[in-house]
Amino acid sequence: MAKPIVAIVGRPNVGKSTFFNKVTGKRISIVKDTPGVTRDRLYADAEWCGHYFTLVDTGGLELKSDDEMWKHIKKQAEIAIDTADVIILFTDVKSGLTGADKDVAHKLRVSGKPVVLAVNKLDTYKPELLYEYYELGLGEPFGISAEHMTGVGELLDEVVSHFKESGESGEDDAVKIAVVGRPNAGKSCLCNRLLGFERTIVSDIAGTTRDAIDTPFTYKEQKFILIDTAGIRKKKSVEEDLEYYSVLRALAAIRRADVCLIVVDSAEGLTEQTVKICGYVHEQGKPSVIVMNKWDLVEKDTHTVNKFNDKLKEDLKFMDYFRAVYISAKTGQRAEKVLDLAQSVLGHARFRVSTGLLNDLVLDSVRMNEPPSVNGRRLKIHYATQADICPPTFIFFVNDGELMHFSYRRYLENRIRTAFDFSGTPVKIIVREQGKDDE
Repeated sequence: MAKPIVAIVGRPNVGKSTFFNKVTGKRISIVKDTPGVTRDRLYADAEWCGHYFTLVDTGGLELKSDDEMWKHIKKQAEIAIDTADVIILFTDVKSGLTGADKDVAHKLRVSGKPVVLAVNKLDTYKPELLYEYYELGLGEPFGISAEHMTGVGELLDEVVSHFKESGESGEDDAVKIAVVGRPNAGKSCLCNRLLGFERTIVSDIAGTTRDAIDTPFTYKEQKFILIDTAGIRKKKSVEEDLEYYSVLRALAAIRRADVCLIVVDSAEGLTEQTVKICGYVHEQGKPSVIVMNKWDLVEKDTHTVNKFNDKLKEDLKFMDYFRAVYISAKTGQRAEKVLDLAQSVLGHARFRVSTGLLNDLVLDSVRMNEPPSVNGRRLKIHYATQADICPPTFIFFVNDGELMHFSYRRYLENRIRTAFDFSGTPVKIIVREQGKDDE
């Protein structure tokens, strides 16, 4: 069954993200004493006394602000409130009860959802400081310190008491897809298109998405977790320390993903920074799809796709196994092909070659092109085996690892790729002398 959803809401800078990180046990949400740091909804699984649930962090609510970004944040928080089973309203005892708190409390009372009132930053418990919060009409206020985790147990006891049933633990069978690329390439727009609803804030302002955001969904009976990430800029362009941490989260998202969608602005083309992102995905051994977005903005003729493919082959020589798809996330043109292609390349990354077939191929390859001799000595391949998947990893047992020239290693990889479809995924080759460690 689906896990209950618990949304954390409140005005800016009352400690929602600190609480989120502490309860989930992960530094997912960026914490900083700056209003507006958390913009989109952030999801993470949590557990309390055998009750499994999904905790949602939201941006601080400024209901009366006319600022465009605050309007976006308000919309995202409203979606979280609508989908939540239980809501935790966060307030801050140090600043006391404010008009903004009353506005948010009124909005929550109208929602009809169970609401648990948290009064945060109560480092020393003084019950008299909680009396004014009864004015909100949300029942008993729970005085806590999210930073020191005091009073949190009683708060969570109250939260889980509103669950109809406990959710199940684990999303182990879900495929994690990281959507990465430069700022403003259309990553969030693509996520919203794939999900079928407005999951993340879409804006022409570069840097709108700051956190790596996980959203579970199902496609063709397969569970997925889509990870929308912050745009990765050149280091010298990352001036704000907040954005620096966002980039680190994006790189971490690549490391934990099963497959990566590398989104490119087709009108802009493949930039040096995008090539570096591709290189990082390649180094991490992740299967990937190059998503050429904003294809509707490109002037086309019958040879346009071929020209773009040739340019990609030239710029991505180190990952010539790439698969590309040309789409428009905004109009939906060919967007349905993205997930099918992601599933395809992941299937290639998980493919295993039997030892018998592999050694037959190696024997034929050596007959076709013998290894060159070095100082009168020639490389002998005793046998080969596939040791792992994701990426497919092949171990070649040889007489002397130093005799395996890079060009011959490349030749063997190309022969494997010709015989078996490993498009879209890196292939790793390890040379091992019998009785010795990996080289």
